[in-house]
Amino acid sequence: MVDSSSAVNTLLSADGGWTPVTEGESGASVFRSADGSRYAKCIPAVALAELEAERDRVDWLSKQGVPGPKVLDWRADDTAAALVTSAVAGIPADQLPAATLLTAWDAITDAVRQLHTLPPQQCPFSRDLTQMYAVARDVVARGAVNPDFLPVEQQQTPPDELIARLAPHLDQRLAQEAQDTVVCHGDLCLPNIILDPDTLTVAGFIDLGRLGRADRYADLALLLASARLEKWTDDEQTDAAEKAFAERYGITLDRDRERFYLHLDPLTWG
Repeated sequence: MVDSSSAVNTLLSADGGWTPVTEGESGASVFRSADGSRYAKCIPAVALAELEAERDRVDWLSKQGVPGPKVLDWRADDTAAALVTSAVAGIPADQLPAATLLTAWDAITDAVRQLHTLPPQQCPFSRDLTQMYAVARDVVARGAVNPDFLPVEQQQTPPDELIARLAPHLDQRLAQEAQDTVVCHGDLCLPNIILDPDTLTVAGFIDLGRLGRADRYADLALLLASARLEKWTDDEQTDAAEKAFAERYGITLDRDRERFYLHLDPLTWG
């Protein structure tokens, strides 16, 4: 068990009252403090590098003026590691009714734009297309693609065929990325955007393990698809919301580029 190591036991028993959290699909053991102000993510030592990378990303972003969690503690030994971060108080955007999400849509757009206007050359982390595509090839080769993560229309298609469809577009997407690299969240779906329920402003971005320099569409594709899938009730509402986003963000949406990243992302989890 992850929480059997001395490092994790020492951390979690220091003040007691940690409650297991069942949400999430990362495979880590996650705990919430009794007062709700902190989260602890615990992993076996074999996954140490991944949690260290998340720790460093959380710490870096917390110093850039973008709302999110802060690193509070870190413990590791030869069996496990634990990262403690501050909780971001609020409600995940996917838990809002569609009408309320529409009210908060401008604030979400502004927060995404704030993240994307950070100077990418000052970000020490990369999540570029070369890396993403290499990860996807590995996941596909290992037969580790989770079909539940795929768009419904692709769930019966062999993953090796799905990645083969992307290959002819790779050079074009790499050239676009070189001209339009920003600091991306890396998993910018509605559950990872926390809103203040009273003001409907963005309280913070969470789950920052994939943060890094990338094409902005690596984020935009997931955000728009997440809202489209989970919240907008019809084509008219979807069109209005996406038009409002594009106008406020300041972009003419490139649907082919968006589709490429939307189809690549599910192949990188596994």
